[in-house]
Amino acid sequence: MTDQPAASREPTAAADPLAPFRPRRGRAVALGVACTSLVVFGAIAVVMPTQADGRWGVGDRVMFFALGAALAFVAWRYASIVAVPSRDGLVVRNLVLTRTLDWAEVVRVQFGGGEPWVSLDLEDGDTVAVMAIQKADGDVSGREASRLAALVQAFGETPEPGGPGGQGGRHDPADPAGPADPDHSEDDS
Repeated sequence: MTDQPAASREPTAAADPLAPFRPRRGRAVALGVACTSLVVFGAIAVVMPTQADGRWGVGDRVMFFALGAALAFVAWRYASIVAVPSRDGLVVRNLVLTRTLDWAEVVRVQFGGGEPWVSLDLEDGDTVAVMAIQKADGDVSGREASRLAALVQAFGETPEPGGPGGQGGRHDPADPAGPADPDHSEDDS
């Protein structure tokens, strides 16, 4: 039994800064809800008694199963939330919409206050939620938010010298030295 350093026990995200961002607890719960919904509503549809007077028929059975399938679809969609970074930008797939962003569009990464997930402030004044990084994941969410902030700093528009977070150039997130302070890009207010 050897004691491995903490860095080697980290998920692959530590080794690959361009690894996809995914929620952990929310994903597990959503997959459980999807399976349970199909089983419970499917069982109800099968064992539902047939009434001679027409109150419960085949249409009712189909509707019960369809309700279960609809709930399972919403849960599956929640489980498939992801943010996929690349050198060109970030593809954010939330519950309803998928949005592709260039790194230069992102002005600031926010993870704090009462929001349950990371928000990106864009140069056009819009805000995009990144539901793939959720506070429910505990300490992991803080590390993932810092990794996203480092990617924004590294691949985003070159900051002006002396400006906020300004090192005066881009930084490769694969560099083990890392940015000067990736947490500096976060805003807790």
